[in-house]
Amino acid sequence: MIQQTEILFPPFKRGYHLVTDAILKQLPALPDKGMMSVFIKHTSAGLTINENFDSTVRKDFEAFFNRLIPDGSPYFIHDSEGDDDMPAHLKASLIGHSVSIPITNHQLNLGTWQGIYFCEFRNNGGSRKLVVTIYS
Repeated sequence: MIQQTEILFPPFKRGYHLVTDAILKQLPALPDKGMMSVFIKHTSAGLTINENFDSTVRKDFEAFFNRLIPDGSPYFIHDSEGDDDMPAHLKASLIGHSVSIPITNHQLNLGTWQGIYFCEFRNNGGSRKLVVTIYS
């Protein structure tokens, strides 16, 4: 069986946001066993799985990626939506647009310290759409 739900996130500030619970609250009960895929329908934001306990990890992600791909670099041609336009696309490609998580005993089978991050790479990204597909 396949269930699919589209979730609309309100605008988030730029950064890395732990959204595991926000996603689960918008879904029906999880099956006993299966897989959950979460896909973001945007090219300037991403999804990843990482540390869910210490918020400094999210700050370090932001610092690292901003240093790796700084806004306003003079070599970027694609800047029609501002200095953060092309850097956001590159960061999204590096982080990725989807995560897959096993479901066991009606729960996400994440590691003890793992959570789903929504990564907003734009200063004013706006609302974001996610598609959650559950395979059981």
